[in-house]
Amino acid sequence: MLQKIQSKRGGFTLVEIMIVVAIIALLAAIAVPNFLRARKRSQATKVLEDLRMLDHALDQYAIETGKAATCNPSFDDLKNYVKAGTQLYSTGQDLFGNDFGPFTVDSTPKVPASTFASLSDVAPAEFWSPYN
Repeated sequence: MLQKIQSKRGGFTLVEIMIVVAIIALLAAIAVPNFLRARKRSQATKVLEDLRMLDHALDQYAIETGKAATCNPSFDDLKNYVKAGTQLYSTGQDLFGNDFGPFTVDSTPKVPASTFASLSDVAPAEFWSPYN
């Protein structure tokens, strides 16, 4: 007289697990491109802010030294007018390692061409105005 021991085992079936994995993959497929786009957009904003700081540094340099509109200062001349401790202060380059410049008093600095090309999908030409 053997009695069959009935035990209820709790757990998930393979189909249930596959459905959960598919839902997670779908959410990741939606979220990752948006995250990467937001990251590139914030990089573009950082470069734009660096250009604004350089523009103000150029103006301040020209005022304090009395330089004419044809003067072409180097970044070392402008370094004293940029906030210390920033990447711009320490390297004089943008996030991608491209140099800003050349600089001319009474003209706005320009975004480096390779930086513009790499960020053009998230930051069109109007975004960079007046620095393009």
